[in-house]
Amino acid sequence: MNFKFTQKSLKLQERVQRFMDEHIIPVEKEYYNYSQGDKLWDVWPGLDKLKELAKAEGLWNLFLPEGYGKLSPGLTNLEYAPLAEIMGSVAWASEVFNCSAPDTGNMEVLAKYGTAEQQDKWLKPLMNGELRSAFLMTEPRVASSDATNIETSIVRDGDEYVINGRKWWSSGALDKRCKVFIVMGKTDPSASRHTQQSMILVEADRAGVDIMRPMQVFGNVDAPHGHAEIDLVNVRVPVSNLLLGEGRGFEIAQGRLGPGRIHHCMRLCGVAQRALDLMCKRVTERQTFGRYIKDYSSIRQEIAKSRCELEQARLLTLSAADRIDREGVKGAKDLIAMIKIVAPTMACTIIDRAIQIHGGMGVSQDTPLAAMYAGSRTLRLADGPDEVHMWQLGRNTVKQYQARVAENA
Repeated sequence: MNFKFTQKSLKLQERVQRFMDEHIIPVEKEYYNYSQGDKLWDVWPGLDKLKELAKAEGLWNLFLPEGYGKLSPGLTNLEYAPLAEIMGSVAWASEVFNCSAPDTGNMEVLAKYGTAEQQDKWLKPLMNGELRSAFLMTEPRVASSDATNIETSIVRDGDEYVINGRKWWSSGALDKRCKVFIVMGKTDPSASRHTQQSMILVEADRAGVDIMRPMQVFGNVDAPHGHAEIDLVNVRVPVSNLLLGEGRGFEIAQGRLGPGRIHHCMRLCGVAQRALDLMCKRVTERQTFGRYIKDYSSIRQEIAKSRCELEQARLLTLSAADRIDREGVKGAKDLIAMIKIVAPTMACTIIDRAIQIHGGMGVSQDTPLAAMYAGSRTLRLADGPDEVHMWQLGRNTVKQYQARVAENA
């Protein structure tokens, strides 16, 4: 494994970091204050200007691999990983570069599985940053960590599909710019377990789409994007909105969630690095009992452990990215599971130490630490909870051991 970055990636790292330092970090508090103000669901007015600037500088759609024309630099996952980490240091920064979830995953789905008509109608505007999207998979009435439990029905009626079901944690659906959902449901409950599900495009303004409420994450609605609970009642869409074909939903989900999981882990390394930097800054500025905090052995140990844990997670993230590049998502599934287990807990641990070192300030709005902790803790559940990844990884590890024993017998 050689994790030496290409010159292309190194130059982009420098450019993205400079953009963050010059244009995003200085307005971070302004963005936060606006999102907590009286115009809760309005987008901060300065965002579009930043996006146009990033696009003009060629820092746009960085996550997309080769084959997407001038709107993508054609990076490998290994080349993209440090860029995602840099963006991840500020919660909303990825959107500036058109690299934020759930749009990234939805763009990949449309690029891999969409028809020419679907790509023209939805992929191109998403790649241009003209609209936003949401992914409707999780449901409140079933344990959605097992996607085969999903109950939303997608029933064909002539030239249309009729959709009925309840979804929640539909991230981005409350954004006023969100125009389309990718919805997962069942087209044939009598089919085999992994061929019952399908995915279909649903315009956000379709009759029967009822956005019921924003879900709160540790008491915060995460405006302006939010996480919606949505009721779908006799929602009708044309047959042409179906993705790939009936019974292919689970297949699409596996293709979508693999890259999505590692993108989250890339950003989590950036979150943890930011927390560590804030920790180091704080201990050099504050004194207790006549000594700078940095001079206490216990504080140095906390910082040292944090750096070790971050570097371990970073290397595992790069290893998973490299494996995806060489063997595809399926070949990297164990490494993806490992980093999805490791990265959110690592980030939570380091952020928690930073909060403790900051004292009361650490849980206030005067640092990004509290919001960073809430986001990182949520990612122990999003895209599959820890327990599911550990169950699958443990199963695969035993199978691999048994195969080795049988081969050498």
